[in-house]
Amino acid sequence: MPDQQVDQNPNETGDEAADRAGARATDRAGDQATDRAGAQATDRAGDPAGPARDQATVESAGASADPSADTSAALPSQASATRATPAADHTDRAPGDRPDERRKLSRRSVLAATGGAGLAVGAAAGAGGHALAASDRPLELASIGSTAVPFHGTHQAGILDPAQARGHLAAFDLKAGAGRAEATALMRRWTKAASAMTEGRAADSDNQVALDAGPASLTVTFGFGASFLKKLGLPVPTALTPLPSFSADALDRRRGDGDLFVQIGADDALVAFNALRTLQRLAREVALPRWQMNGFNRSPGATARPMTTRNLMGQIDGTNNPEPSDPGFAAKVFVPAKGEPSWMAGGSYVVVRRIRMLLDAWDHLPPDRQERVIGRRKTDGAPLSGGSETTKVDLGKQKPDGSLAIAGDAHIRVAAPEANGGATMLRRGFSFHDGFAADGAPDAGLLFVAWQADPRQGFTPVQRKLDRGDGLSRFLRHESSALFAVPGGCAPGEYVGRRLLEG
Repeated sequence: MPDQQVDQNPNETGDEAADRAGARATDRAGDQATDRAGAQATDRAGDPAGPARDQATVESAGASADPSADTSAALPSQASATRATPAADHTDRAPGDRPDERRKLSRRSVLAATGGAGLAVGAAAGAGGHALAASDRPLELASIGSTAVPFHGTHQAGILDPAQARGHLAAFDLKAGAGRAEATALMRRWTKAASAMTEGRAADSDNQVALDAGPASLTVTFGFGASFLKKLGLPVPTALTPLPSFSADALDRRRGDGDLFVQIGADDALVAFNALRTLQRLAREVALPRWQMNGFNRSPGATARPMTTRNLMGQIDGTNNPEPSDPGFAAKVFVPAKGEPSWMAGGSYVVVRRIRMLLDAWDHLPPDRQERVIGRRKTDGAPLSGGSETTKVDLGKQKPDGSLAIAGDAHIRVAAPEANGGATMLRRGFSFHDGFAADGAPDAGLLFVAWQADPRQGFTPVQRKLDRGDGLSRFLRHESSALFAVPGGCAPGEYVGRRLLEG
C-alpha cells in the first residue's frame, strides 16, 4: 500500500483519516532522516571535523522530519554540542581504557543529540524515554573514579588516607577445624585480591559487579582479633586486652569483636560492595561472616571547598584530629619499628564502635543549645571561645558574665587531649543509617573507627572521661564494640600478617 494511503475507518471523517496518514508519513520521514544522520556520523568517527558536520546533519534530519516545525529554540547550538562531548584529553585514563574506540551511533543516540528536534520526532511517534549522552563515545573516568591508593607500604592503607564516601566494616570467624595453614592461605588470597582491586583490576572470585569502574580510591585494611590468636595458639598482645565496660554501653555482643577484621572504603558504592563480596567469596571455605556494618561520608566534590565532614547531628566532626605533621604523631598512632610484639611493627590498634545518635531528641534542641553541648558553632565549626574552625580551643576563655565560653561538660572540653593526659587517637569513621528502630526513631549514627598505638593510652582514657562528664553522652548509645590488631603493611609479593603467621 502506498505510504500516503490509509484505510479509512467508517466512523472517522476524511479529515481525521488524512491526519492519521500524515502522522505516519512524518514518523517514517524522521526515521529515514535520522538513520542517514547516524550512518554519516559513523563514517566520520575519528574525523576531527566530524562533530561539527554531524551537528549540521542532525539539524537537517530534524528539519526534514517536520518542515513546518520551528526548532531553532529547541536545537542545541554547536557550542553546546561541543561542551557535551567528553573532554577525553583532560582527564586521567583508567587502566585498560582505549579512547580511540568508538561505538556506532544508533538512531536513539542521534535523536538524543538533537535535543528538541529529537523530542519533536519522538512525540509524533508516541515515543517516551530518557535522553542519552550527546556522544556515544566511551567516557573517560573522572578523577574520582581513576584515583588509586597504593596497597603496599609501611602501614596498611585505609588509616592515613582521607575517609571515602562509602565504607564497609566486617568481621569474620574461623570455621571449626581451620588452623594456621588455612588462615595463612586465606590471608594470601585476600592480600592478592586486595592488591588487584585497589589498582582497578579484577581479582580471583570477582563477580564483575564493578567491571567497568576504576579503583575509586579503594582501600582494604585487615586486622586480627584476640580470639583469632587464641584459636591459633599464638600469644595475645597486652594492648589487645578487652576494653573495659562503660556506663553508656548497650552492647550487642553478636555485632562485636571477631577473629578477622576487614575495613573497606571507596568513593564508589559498587566498587566498595564488589571488594567486600569478593573477600567474602574467597573466605567461604575458611571463615564465616560474623557481622557487617555499612557507612558513608560526604562525596568528594559535594562542597565548594574541601572541608571537615559533618556528622548526622549536623556538626562539623574531626577538627581536632591529630595530623601526621604533629610532633609525636607516629608514636601515638602506630606501633614503633622496635615495638612489641614484633609482628605489629608499623601497625595500629583499631577500636570500632557502632554509636547510635538519638536524633529526634537532638533535633528538639535549638541550635544555640546544640552548640553549647558540643562547644563549637554549628555553621562553621569554630570553637565558642572564638576564631575559626582551626583556631586552637581556649578552654579558659570566659564570657562577659564570668562563665566559661566553653561549658564544663561540652564535648570538646571533655575530649581534649590536655584534659586526658595527652591521650590521642586518630578517628576515621563513617556515618550510618539503617532505617528505623523499634520505637520508630532513626537507627542512625556513627561507625566510630579510632586508630592508636595502644588503646590503653588512646581510646580507653578518653572514653572514661566522656563516660563521666560529657554533655553529649545523653544523646548517644554505644551499641557494639570491637578491638583488633592491624599489622603493618606488606611489600609486593608478601601478604598481610606474614610476620605473625610465619613467625
